[in-house]
Amino acid sequence: VAALTAAACGGGDDPTTVPLSSGGMATTAVPSPVEEGPPTGPVTLITHDSFWVSEGTLEAFTAETGIEVVLQTAGDTGQMVSAAILTTGDPLGDVMFGVDNTFLQRALDAGLFETYESPALAGVPTSLQLDPTNRVTPIDFGDVCLNYWIDRFDVDDPAPSTLADLADPAYADQLVVQNPETSSPGLAFLLATIAEYGDGWEDYWAALRDNGVVVTAGWEDAYWGEFVSGGGSRPIVVSYASSPPAEVIYADPPVDTPPTGVVTDTCFRQVEFAGILAGTDHRAAAELLVDFLLSPTFQEDIPLNMFMFPALASAALPQAFVDFVRLADDPYMLEPAEIEANRNAWTERWTEIVLR
Repeated sequence: VAALTAAACGGGDDPTTVPLSSGGMATTAVPSPVEEGPPTGPVTLITHDSFWVSEGTLEAFTAETGIEVVLQTAGDTGQMVSAAILTTGDPLGDVMFGVDNTFLQRALDAGLFETYESPALAGVPTSLQLDPTNRVTPIDFGDVCLNYWIDRFDVDDPAPSTLADLADPAYADQLVVQNPETSSPGLAFLLATIAEYGDGWEDYWAALRDNGVVVTAGWEDAYWGEFVSGGGSRPIVVSYASSPPAEVIYADPPVDTPPTGVVTDTCFRQVEFAGILAGTDHRAAAELLVDFLLSPTFQEDIPLNMFMFPALASAALPQAFVDFVRLADDPYMLEPAEIEANRNAWTERWTEIVLR
């Protein structure tokens, strides 16, 4: 269960057309001076509480550079960003990993990061490079999508293929989602519906409410509680594109194919970034750590630990990901500035429509 928990798109806008707003209060911190002589450490990496790597991965960085990495976890992504803002310019760490495109604009507006263009960035698709000034570096990405239990559907009663299908009475009382105010996949799914329906998203959610959608506080309650995989009755759940391979990898008893499928025309793409924190006392070491996060050693360790996809295009994927992952060709995305400007209003309105 814990391993599968880590596994935590109709098409939307082309990701390559989602620039980061340069408006608002966004600032670019003056880079910290690089210390004289060879880089020194330790270097402190601040992460969210879903960060996980194999034993020996960070030690490989130390073996290569002589610099020790100190991990400091800071809650979920929103909590991590909010805490870092309180010490902007005098950070408690040197590099932050895990700020995603739903909180990116908040971090940039606060001036959390210094500009740094890693040499390895050339190997990352431009669709993931959402900050043209390189205050943050893409490290991984994932798609939040509808998952469905394959055996509950057949030719006569097919699985849904679009967001619109979920409002059809044929799928009444089949869907479980997460609350976007308390859940990252829940927020991503709400954003997918806003990207699809624009101002009509409220009517769409009213239709889902009337069609019997169930809402849980978080992913575990949905996937392992209400969804069929955990013994529940609901055959459709908001989860990840990486959930089917996780179902195979951690199946007990073993299975040859996943029991779940992904509706790729419902996916919202999350991108996670790393950035050098403004005011770091270890600028040179921080640069080396960002470079390492984009190295094959780290990138190829991501899928089976965090169930995200490496940002480095040349990184090899585990065979289960090759065999059982279907990523969206045209996932939903919204500009980080639009998300930041509207997130609270959107989630409050969602609560009024769906829960009250």
